[in-house]
Amino acid sequence: MSKLQGVSDTLFIPLVARIFVSKKFPEYFFDERSLALEQYIPDDSIQKKSSEYSLMASVARYYNLDSMVQTFIKENGKCNIIYLGAGFETAYYRLNKQQATFYEIDLPDVIAARRTILGEQANEILIAGNIFDMEWTKRINKSISTLLIVSGVFHYFKEDDVVQFINNIKKVFSNVELVFDATNETGIKYANKYVQRTGNADALMYFYINDSAEFSKKTGIKLIEERVFFTDARKMLKKKLGLYTRIAMKIVDDKKRAILLHFRIN
Repeated sequence: MSKLQGVSDTLFIPLVARIFVSKKFPEYFFDERSLALEQYIPDDSIQKKSSEYSLMASVARYYNLDSMVQTFIKENGKCNIIYLGAGFETAYYRLNKQQATFYEIDLPDVIAARRTILGEQANEILIAGNIFDMEWTKRINKSISTLLIVSGVFHYFKEDDVVQFINNIKKVFSNVELVFDATNETGIKYANKYVQRTGNADALMYFYINDSAEFSKKTGIKLIEERVFFTDARKMLKKKLGLYTRIAMKIVDDKKRAILLHFRIN
């Protein structure tokens, strides 16, 4: 199967990025499972329309998320790692920590496509559904520590939707942490231009955070960490990256245009 008909182009953007970086900068990020999925990408239009910087930005998110997940598993042992809006995320194969149960949750057509190309592994559970309706929570073992990861999802919703989601999570889980990526108001403008250029003019983004501490107070959750994207990439790759990429990385980090936020909800 060379194509997955009906699957949104936005699902392929992070996969293309992981393949690109795994080939070009394996010392920074290497994803063997993503490389094996290259045959499913419809064409090369995404990579042609993407800069080195935009591909690195996508992968830097995964690089840092992997680090956060590894730390959480080390600190909690038996736990839940839940990817909401999972798409074709391949973290299970990169991490594969047997003491954790991995959940991947997304809309039914996405989960169907995921089953086609990735299947479902021993300590991995796929759930089809809307992440905002909370039905998926009925299948989670809530007696153990849980880490929710929402990567590349909240941007497409309004702030009220995100706040309501957090309030709903408070009601359901008693021992849960949340990690998600966000941009500031300037960053969301650049992100919208990129997604439109790579094939989905309708996938506009709305949600941004200019002040993490203020968002923490507004939602009543504890901010554990605010992390910029490129600290390690800039150190490890240095002049292997193009000049524009290096400049863009520094600006984005310095101005916090792309960040990962880690909260304790209860």
